[in-house]
Amino acid sequence: MVNVVKDIYFDHAASTFVFPQVLDAMIPYFEEAYGNPSSVHRLGRQGRRAIDEAREQISSTLGAEPNQIVFTSSGTEADNMALMGIALANRNKGNHIITSIIEHHAVLHTCEYLKRLGFEVTYLPVDQYGMVDLKDVKQVMKESTILISVMYGNNEVGTLQPIKEIAEFAKEKGVAMHTDAIQAYGSIPIDISEIPVDSLSISSHKINGPKGVGALFLSGKIKFTPLLHGGQQEKKRRAGTENVPGIVGFAKAAEFSRQTMEERRTKYIAIREEMTKIWKEEGIEFMLNGHPTHFLPHILNVSFPEIDTEVMLMSLDMEGIYCSSGSACASGSLEASHVVSAMYEDKRRLKSAIRFSFGLNNTVEDGRTVAKKVVQIIERLR
Repeated sequence: MVNVVKDIYFDHAASTFVFPQVLDAMIPYFEEAYGNPSSVHRLGRQGRRAIDEAREQISSTLGAEPNQIVFTSSGTEADNMALMGIALANRNKGNHIITSIIEHHAVLHTCEYLKRLGFEVTYLPVDQYGMVDLKDVKQVMKESTILISVMYGNNEVGTLQPIKEIAEFAKEKGVAMHTDAIQAYGSIPIDISEIPVDSLSISSHKINGPKGVGALFLSGKIKFTPLLHGGQQEKKRRAGTENVPGIVGFAKAAEFSRQTMEERRTKYIAIREEMTKIWKEEGIEFMLNGHPTHFLPHILNVSFPEIDTEVMLMSLDMEGIYCSSGSACASGSLEASHVVSAMYEDKRRLKSAIRFSFGLNNTVEDGRTVAKKVVQIIERLR
């Protein structure tokens, strides 16, 4: 009998599979209730009702009100909408934006674009754990500051930021606060009523929902300029016919993620601990990248200074193990992560960083298998 080796997907921070129950919830809106949700006939009303219900479900997972949720085509669009919509609407008050050096490129590239429009951007440094210091936020604050954008949890190293403290300071100063919570949403509890942010971005495909749909929380207390113009959809905040199946799937995934959050957190930490234990026992040199206690449970970023990132990724791929560096550029080659580069100067560390990110279908045994494969690869290449 031939032994079939199961592929192991450890790249859930990049994207996730769609839960079967999520797909089941979406299918009727492809096959039966396919009307335009802006139409007044029965098929249109079915779509509108589904969107309204999904908006209630998504808002409840954040402790927000349904009318504060704007559906988008992606997390990237949500980030772009937040930064550009708030910046352009508040230009008469000032032109200064504060963000961090380790943000996702959906934020960093939008800031670069806003600079070309005449805005000033200050990039906050991070410490060796990838964390922003509130003291730095206070130090760079100006009279002209109109927006602060700091991510909730980093997508590459998993470090959680002091969002509540930063948001409270921003509120005190009358400055709008945005957070990219795309990687954190569904992995840890997020309650808007306890964290005074003005906007927050989330995405469906990070939580076992479909690709092509995201959402932006907008508090309603700030000025906001829509980026898309056309119809009256999303209370005139985002024109365009809504992706009804995607929105329904997003809401179902959000509901399921909330139900399984504690189960997943416990399992992911167990996987993480099993992997690092094996490397220690085998005498493998490795360095954890990220905060040792304030981290997203599903992300483990490690540097193996004995082997380059690209070689490790290719070797693992040949074993049916899928993970990433978190920093692949458009050409397909690999360059040092801008996140890890902001944290460390050690070139060996930068050139050997690997991101393992876990999902609901992963097990501790998967972690054990991957850890042992890493040991075999390093020993072979020695």
